[in-house]
Amino acid sequence: MILVTGATGLVGSHLIKALTQQGKKVRAIYHSTAPAAGNDALVEWVQADILDSYSLEAAMEGVEQVYHCAAIVSFNPGDRHLIHHTNIEGTANVVNACLEKDVRKLLFVSSVAAIGRMRNSETIDETMQWNEKANNSEYGKSKYMAEMEVWRGMGEGLNAVIVNPVIILGAADWDKGSAGIFKSAYNEFPWYTEGVTGFVDVADVVRAMQLLMDSDVHNQRYILSAENITYHHLFNLIAKAFGKKMPHKKVTPLMAALVWRAEAVKGKLTGKKPLLTKETTGTAQAKVYFSNSKFLEAFPGFAYTPVEVSVQRICLELKQKYALP
Repeated sequence: MILVTGATGLVGSHLIKALTQQGKKVRAIYHSTAPAAGNDALVEWVQADILDSYSLEAAMEGVEQVYHCAAIVSFNPGDRHLIHHTNIEGTANVVNACLEKDVRKLLFVSSVAAIGRMRNSETIDETMQWNEKANNSEYGKSKYMAEMEVWRGMGEGLNAVIVNPVIILGAADWDKGSAGIFKSAYNEFPWYTEGVTGFVDVADVVRAMQLLMDSDVHNQRYILSAENITYHHLFNLIAKAFGKKMPHKKVTPLMAALVWRAEAVKGKLTGKKPLLTKETTGTAQAKVYFSNSKFLEAFPGFAYTPVEVSVQRICLELKQKYALP
């Protein structure tokens, strides 16, 4: 039996689909509302909360492998308590339950934000140590501290491995998470930045996770990244795939600084979460490069999907999902 936390999220849902297509039985955790019943007899949905150690341990009865995908992803400073509470304490509970139930292996989905993204003129790899000055988000801090819980579990005898994906591209609810990039491009959002970061297909993340889980690899972390490209180039690819107008107005650092401040004031006056924050605007302007060599050296038969190919497939899936012309 395989347990998946964060089963309804982008990574979790794609992982479950891949596992069941291989005939594997999955126990999938949901928090409050069970997903609509499907016809897949291989998926057992159970209500549990990673912040409730009792329900978590009950869900792990008879489980051999655990994929911990659950997390709060937010770059709004106002969500600090929720981010830290869920990502750190929730991961600590998962680690403790794995130890208590003698789970054979844990795979933790972390983020490159846990390494510290804002490093000028440096290619980020797994050897880099946490640097407070190299991170601009509470989310990054929370994922770093969550990783420390996993490393603590390894020290207590838990067989575990960590993946650090870059920005994950996939078809999902485009009102949430990274899929919002596709909605913005479809709506012909006119602005772009020349910031650079890594992007990776959710299908590649899932394949890499399964390879690591089924291997003898443990006590390691791996960056998962297909390509380092500009946000501008990504938006152009998406707009082209949708047959939409490409972004044509460049955002300068001064303009970005003015916008996030205006959004912060607007948020305080209306009580609504700001669309842009200091963290997100800073990230969009930064030029950050990630190395994917460690994973490719460990699994030489693995090949990442080119971003352009991923974008074309995902746009088709989103057109079907939202009945777009």
